[in-house]
Amino acid sequence: MTTNEQAVKHGIFPMGAKNDPYAQYFVGQSYLNNLISDPAINVGVGNVTFEPGCRNNWHIHHDGFQLLLVTGGEGWCQEEGQPARKLHPGDVVVTHDGVKHWHGATKDSWFSHIAITAGTPEWLEPVSDDQYNALTD
Repeated sequence: MTTNEQAVKHGIFPMGAKNDPYAQYFVGQSYLNNLISDPAINVGVGNVTFEPGCRNNWHIHHDGFQLLLVTGGEGWCQEEGQPARKLHPGDVVVTHDGVKHWHGATKDSWFSHIAITAGTPEWLEPVSDDQYNALTD
């Protein structure tokens, strides 16, 4: 059974289309609604939605940062070498320049966040099923 589907799909920002351009960097299905993609502004802002079990690969933002504003559902975020942090609506995650990390939904909940991102991402290896399945509250 999955939870939070209606809250995430009908949140304050529209869900967006399937995130096909970045699908190779995700395990599972994600959706992206670019809220700001003005080339004159050096920060991207998007509503990212994850189906249950979906997560992105480990990645690093070079010459920038990533801020996550959790808007719906339940998810995880983890920086390399740190324990995973369970996320709920209203949580804020600050990932500094050069820090390897990943984020995504819990196994049984939809999840959405606003991602505010600067710099150049370097996409790395997927979060293994063993790593992901070992996460507990």
